[in-house]
Amino acid sequence: MSRDSQTSKQPAERGRIGNFINSVRTAVLIEGGLLNTFRTVIFVLQNEGWSGFRRRVGGALSKEARNDYQEWIRRYDTRTDSEQERIRNQIDRMQNKPLVSILMPTYNTRVEWLKQAIDSVQAQIYPNWQLCIADDASTNPAVRELLERASSQDERIKVTFRAENGHISAASNSALALCEGEWVALMDHDDLLAEHALFCVVEAINLHSQARLIFSDEDKVSGHGYRFEPYFKCDFNRDLFYSHNMISHLGVYRRDIVKEIGGFREGLEGAQDYDLALRFIERIDETAIQHIPRVLYHWRRHPGSTTRGLSEKPYSIEAGRKALQEHFERRGIAASVEGTPTGYHVRYALPAAPPLVTLIIPTRNGYPLLRGCIDSIRQKTTYPNYQILIVDNGSDQPETLEYLGKISSEPDISVQRDDRPFNFAALNNTAVKQAHGELVALVNDDIEVISPDWLTEMVRLALQPGIGAVGAKLLYPNGNIQHAGIVLGLGGIAGHAFKLNPGEDPGYHFRAQLTSSFSAVTAACLLIRKNIYLEVGGMEEKNLTIAFNDVDFCIRVREAGLRNVWTPHAVLCHHESATRGYEDNPEKRARFESEIRFMQKRWGRMLLKDPCYSPNLTLQHEDFSYAWPPRVEI
Repeated sequence: MSRDSQTSKQPAERGRIGNFINSVRTAVLIEGGLLNTFRTVIFVLQNEGWSGFRRRVGGALSKEARNDYQEWIRRYDTRTDSEQERIRNQIDRMQNKPLVSILMPTYNTRVEWLKQAIDSVQAQIYPNWQLCIADDASTNPAVRELLERASSQDERIKVTFRAENGHISAASNSALALCEGEWVALMDHDDLLAEHALFCVVEAINLHSQARLIFSDEDKVSGHGYRFEPYFKCDFNRDLFYSHNMISHLGVYRRDIVKEIGGFREGLEGAQDYDLALRFIERIDETAIQHIPRVLYHWRRHPGSTTRGLSEKPYSIEAGRKALQEHFERRGIAASVEGTPTGYHVRYALPAAPPLVTLIIPTRNGYPLLRGCIDSIRQKTTYPNYQILIVDNGSDQPETLEYLGKISSEPDISVQRDDRPFNFAALNNTAVKQAHGELVALVNDDIEVISPDWLTEMVRLALQPGIGAVGAKLLYPNGNIQHAGIVLGLGGIAGHAFKLNPGEDPGYHFRAQLTSSFSAVTAACLLIRKNIYLEVGGMEEKNLTIAFNDVDFCIRVREAGLRNVWTPHAVLCHHESATRGYEDNPEKRARFESEIRFMQKRWGRMLLKDPCYSPNLTLQHEDFSYAWPPRVEI
């Protein structure tokens, strides 16, 4: 090699090294720590090469490329021969190898799909199962022929033929009568199980002795076997479950409890599984519900199936609404349930005398924004019992002072002067202590009301036992989403779900349109009972004066055993700039970096394990795109 050629390659080599260092630096932020980063670097470079590594850490990929599910399956959801052997060895070492009964009602199923469903059960790596099929008086003789042949060839397949058609609940109960296993898994007659599905279930049973209900992630499968639309779920999320059936498939239940509650109820066809799950969770603690973050179930999509959405079967919406309404009645909870094409909206009843809410609004020289905020609240808010406490943090502009002086004479508005250096946490903490309301709402002075019942909706939720902070849906002035819940780990610490998506965007599996728990909600508009705020110590004043104080606060609320809930039914405009940018001077950057270090030290790996978010979804983007790789071994 000539000296000239060596010299010509050195800049390129330095460039590659520089790119590598920058990529690793990015990966540290994405993966959340050096150990994960270097594991990722080694894995990707060994298995995918430099181009694969660039794909993983590159932020410039389009959302379509980040959601290439076929590539994701190839990399992370395909079991090699050696992996199958590892699973078999692990099964041999299991102490508890329970019989799992798979419950399958069938009626005039397309024979090839029914055969594929049965074949997927027989292909299970875990061998201790039984398939319990109840045929609901199919008129197609080929269905009976297939079922008789399958049961004669495999003693683990049990079949009963009903004399008359009774629909899916009755057929499911007939199949349940055949079940002998300690656990019952629900399966539709044209769907498919992943080959490692029952192994993962039994592995969870061995790891979690308290488990009574287990559910997994799922995807759709076409008539030709093409997989698509994965639902990467979070852990059990009661508020999301009350919005749609997040358990669904694969759902596995302790048989003794299923029998105890009477199996499936007739009259709720189309939502019989949802009704079963609702009645089941009434008998167990939430700690007995285990989520497996793996795609174990492939739900067949065809014309008329519920995989196409509840609107394909309107009776399913009403059946689910009825099941949920009766669940609240059994629990003694006053609420009304509305069914929609995307899920359910639960409106909890307010007391006869709605409690007082103190709206705390910090401001400084913000006359135009503050006036817009106050006017929108007073003109549009329909909730009948609130007062406004404005915290004036050292305003000195005449128009602001004049405005504050004028409105302070109003009976429902008071102004509190606080001239200390700006400390968002401290300003709110002091104001909360002085608030007269049973509930307090932290509201930015650049907020404007869009939905008149915003406060009513938030109070309904905040008064429910078990609920802590309640957050609203905030939109930028251009109509795009600013806040739809906070996900831990996004960008390294936390980020806003669906930020910058169109305001009407449904989000990932409708989460931007469904009430659900999140680990945190923004203090730009946050409602909570005053006693809870004080009991958890308020916001961190010393170490989180500006950023992340709401995230830290909400995590502490959650650690106190309460759920933080976000609702899409309280909509407001937030005038924070959509192009806000980075901290713009050394002092601010130093403060921000200090707050990042504090959050990492206080919460550590918890920031990478948000129970309200899937480990199969990215921590690099706020759009719920896929993780490359997932933060769970699959």
